[in-house]
Amino acid sequence: MRYAAITDRLANLGGEKWAVHYAARKKAAAGDDVIELTIGEPDIAVDPELIDICAASMRRGRTHYSTGRGELGLLDALVEKYAPRFPGITRNNVLCFPGTQTALYAVITALAGPGDGVLVGDPYYATYEGVVRAPGAILQPVPLRIEDGFVMQPVDLARAITPQSRVLLLNTPHNPTGSLLDRATLAALGDLAVQHDLWIVCDEVYEDLIFEGKFASPLEIETLRERTVVTSSISKTFAATGFRSGWAVGPADFCTKLLPISETILFGNQPFIADMTEAALRGSFDTAERMRDSYAARAHMISRELAGCSSLKTGKASGGMFIMIDVSGTGLDGEDFAWNLLETQKVAVMPGSSFGENAKSLIRVALTVPDATLSEAVRRIRTFADARAAA
Repeated sequence: MRYAAITDRLANLGGEKWAVHYAARKKAAAGDDVIELTIGEPDIAVDPELIDICAASMRRGRTHYSTGRGELGLLDALVEKYAPRFPGITRNNVLCFPGTQTALYAVITALAGPGDGVLVGDPYYATYEGVVRAPGAILQPVPLRIEDGFVMQPVDLARAITPQSRVLLLNTPHNPTGSLLDRATLAALGDLAVQHDLWIVCDEVYEDLIFEGKFASPLEIETLRERTVVTSSISKTFAATGFRSGWAVGPADFCTKLLPISETILFGNQPFIADMTEAALRGSFDTAERMRDSYAARAHMISRELAGCSSLKTGKASGGMFIMIDVSGTGLDGEDFAWNLLETQKVAVMPGSSFGENAKSLIRVALTVPDATLSEAVRRIRTFADARAAA
């Protein structure tokens, strides 16, 4: 039987990137004492009040079709959220989606077609390659270096731009590295976008999980607003990953063009989840603050505990849920390190190869386990690295 070309473009870009994670789950199910540091699943529960709001909404009958753009109450809450950085924003600048992932898929599909280039910092989040390749576009990597704190440098972006380039896809705070783009760097990158007539798509899902520095968005820069689309969701800020409630914010004309694509995939998000999201955005919940404090302390602990290990180099994490470690000093690349670590020490981390060519010497460590568990995992990681150095 014959298949559409998209199935070839996305082959090996799905669950295969999480092979170590699935192997670890299998070992744990068999009774092994595995410490899982692979995925960005918050280690605290969604606030019970939000669950109650969601349940009450269902009981009121909010279980029917939504609109293509989204529920009016949620749209208004999003307008309120973004008004300080996007003067003049209205409902026409917002579309609701079931999560950031769906929003990104639709947004990139609207902006890049076969042969078009999408510029992405490498390392990049594991699903970005699939999002780019699905509509036939080409991922154009821009190297992010550990010595630069994994912050995209304008000179590197300038070198990566080609006549085929159409979109600059940013993520701040950054997954997998934890880097943060400051306003000056965003402005410099934006100047290049203006010069080369590029769209800017910025994934800001970790906006409220910053340890060091101040959040900045290209939406705040007036000269970039007409070419900027921001995506985000409640998944990280409110530890509500399973609720799948996200959005895209951008120019009204763009949102008009995007709406038929969204409506072809789905019609908004579920009304009862939209009601919960509206309440989350308008409420005073300390979920993000508690996660931020925990993740910052854990990132500092990892850096401190591995500082004396000559074969490991820890990257700087300014936000998010992860920290990157360069393992090339052990003589292994990230893939071999991750598999050997799992087999010998029962610790599961993500190999850098899941996040791009520039990350092959790295591993990604999640900060989303209790302090004592993470401390034990770091001890095992160092034990394995020291054993490699002594061999």
